[in-house]
Amino acid sequence: MGDREARDLLQAFQAGKISRRELIAKATVLGLSLSVLGGFGLRSASAAAMTDVKIGVDLPMSGGEAPNGVPTNNGVLMAIDEANKAGGSYNFSESLKDDAVNGVHDPAQGAKNVQELIADTSVVGIVGNFNSNVAQASIPITNAAGIVQISPSQTNPTLTKPPAALQLRKANPTKINYFRVCATDDLQGPVAADYMFRKLGVKKLAILDDQETYGKGIADQVEMEFKKIGGTVVSHDGIPKGTQDFHAILTKIKSESPDALFFGGVTTTGGGLIRKQMPDVGMTAIKYMGGDGIVEDEFLKVGGDAAANSYGTVAAIDATKVPAAGAFLSSYKAKYNDDPGAYSANAYVCANLIIAAVKAVGPDREKVRAWVAGQKAYASILGTFGFDANGDTTNRIISVYKVESGKWTWVDQVNFGA
Repeated sequence: MGDREARDLLQAFQAGKISRRELIAKATVLGLSLSVLGGFGLRSASAAAMTDVKIGVDLPMSGGEAPNGVPTNNGVLMAIDEANKAGGSYNFSESLKDDAVNGVHDPAQGAKNVQELIADTSVVGIVGNFNSNVAQASIPITNAAGIVQISPSQTNPTLTKPPAALQLRKANPTKINYFRVCATDDLQGPVAADYMFRKLGVKKLAILDDQETYGKGIADQVEMEFKKIGGTVVSHDGIPKGTQDFHAILTKIKSESPDALFFGGVTTTGGGLIRKQMPDVGMTAIKYMGGDGIVEDEFLKVGGDAAANSYGTVAAIDATKVPAAGAFLSSYKAKYNDDPGAYSANAYVCANLIIAAVKAVGPDREKVRAWVAGQKAYASILGTFGFDANGDTTNRIISVYKVESGKWTWVDQVNFGA
């Protein structure tokens, strides 16, 4: 009878219905012989002594930000699940924190979250955050603690590049602990500007930004590049936080006769409402573009019919364009009955970096940090990449998307590493 029950457990394990740790725990409770599990690299009685390791995660998980945070976190969960099923000496789990307050990402909450994650000694590394202004609040804390922090999506250049970045890592200026697997806005902004000018025929551009770290940063980069290549910026305005009615500013912009409007920010800070309200003031024919802050389902929901033919950039390669990501894409679809978000694959890579570091050097925060910092040719589902001296990825690809048939569709990419 014991062997039959053991076979049932093994079949459940192979089918992905239970984790390796659950397999061992159930077998131990039932008093089954664990010798038959040896073929899976499992230890017998000592298996219950596996080391528990947590990966901290800080993302905006609620309100209007959930369409960003949830699919990004799904990538982390997939990496953890796969690691546990593969077996080994460690049982990985997630410690998840939500940095959204009233549905909008909040730097103060993000700072509090990483402090709590650091206080948990079983947390060896952190995936996150999502928004650049949250990183400005959290990097000084994680740097002082010496814990690795890897972001799938934060794009503001000042987070890593001197001299501004040195103010964020005052405690350990030469020990890089913050890394990101996405490209930066000094690349993303110019790609957006070039695409509008060269591909969409935009010669006169109006710009709005939400006055936050990410939004203003990418908007400034767009403005500089657009002027550099011969375009005219008719206006660049910042919008007050919490604005819901954009009709007045849009009416002013319409009078300037731009060919397009670029928005620097995210859906919850105005990206969706601006697009929705443009037809109200007769701006239906004016093109609309933003950065990765609007390339998400929430923008489609808020923008409604007006969202059609909008454009956006994402500071990462589209996973569907990488053969190595095929298994990830099919597994994600099967598990969540949905396509991955813009940064799901990036988050999967972030988590796998921490997992690989733990397997290589053990669950020691400083050793994990140093291992990640030393990666120069890390093979991932998004291609082989390394980290430069600032903690930025060498995989510098910007993708361009367009809203077609009610969804974001990839249309182009620029590879700055080629």
